Amino acid sequence: MSSMKKLRGEQGAINVLLIPVILLAVLFIGAASFAVWAFNSRQDYKNNTQAKINTAVNANTKAVQAQDAVQYTEAAKQPLKPFTGPDAYGSVHVMYPKTWSAYIDTTTTSKPLDAYFHTDTVPSLQSKQTYNLRVQVNSETYSQNLQRFASLIKTGKVTAAPYTLPKVPDVTGTILTGQVLPGGAQAGTGTMVMLPLRSTTLEIWTESPSYLPDFNTYILPNLTFLP
Repeated sequence: MSSMKKLRGEQGAINVLLIPVILLAVLFIGAASFAVWAFNSRQDYKNNTQAKINTAVNANTKAVQAQDAVQYTEAAKQPLKPFTGPDAYGSVHVMYPKTWSAYIDTTTTSKPLDAYFHTDTVPSLQSKQTYNLRVQVNSETYSQNLQRFASLIKTGKVTAAPYTLPKVPDVTGTILTGQVLPGGAQAGTGTMVMLPLRSTTLEIWTESPSYLPDFNTYILPNLTFLP
């Protein structure tokens, strides 16, 4: 009986001693793993520091150059240049970036004002190229012109909402986005503002989504006419 108690006591002592041994082993393994990781990281840093610095510098340089290019492009557009249409058709007044050129087509009697604006030079009317900006006075009434887009609005190819120019708040027209370019459903996408102008219609539009920032920043906020 005495020997059994002794055996149990020795077994308990062994179990108690085994716990710290296991903990020490776990800590040792963890410390060794950390030491290996730290050593490898140090070697990587030591061996690749210059490459990492060069990569970071190149990335930062490209980002700065891109930002500078955007700022230069915007600064080059100032000061804005003016264009004013005929007095008989509302003296439509447009301010546009000085990096653009303008061409006024006077060959169509149904459009007493038909202006084209584009960066640098205005492409030929036969080029089928999209233009930064179009400004047109159409001899048809506002309701007749809006009716042109009725089916496209119904099918969701064009969205329409009420719109007023910031500097002509007393006249409410419509802003149309989608397939608004000449050619209807076969044309590309753009944004057009259509406004009643006495017995005619004033239409201002841009012919690509990429031209929309200038349209919203420079054209619409500064455009005026005499109702």
